Amino acid sequence: MPRPQKHRRICAMPRVSRFAPSGVGACGVIEMTVDEYETIRLMDLLGCTQEECAAQMGVARTTVQAVYGTARRKLAEALVEGKQLEISGGTYVLCEEADTCCGKNCGQKSCGGRDCRCGCRKTL
Repeated sequence: MPRPQKHRRICAMPRVSRFAPSGVGACGVIEMTVDEYETIRLMDLLGCTQEECAAQMGVARTTVQAVYGTARRKLAEALVEGKQLEISGGTYVLCEEADTCCGKNCGQKSCGGRDCRCGCRKTL
């Protein structure tokens, strides 16, 4: 019997959950999970390392590496093949204090990676 999948902590739901090519019909749909989206947000947008991303999400670095690889392949397939990208589902839990958590405002990196009130982010 496989081990149950651990919930990945996310600090912000996607603002937009569906993307499609403009001017032409989409040639299919790619489904990206919310935890895959979170790895893209943390690593590509915010510049977090795999270790920092793993600490924020509450999983092992190897898990982040696998989730990130899958997310990048899906993103590339949507871009190259002109497919619609939908973000939903996955095994995750929303940070209890997502509205005030540093993870939601990490775009400004105002917290400097220190002392998140919700405890979802360890000292970096």
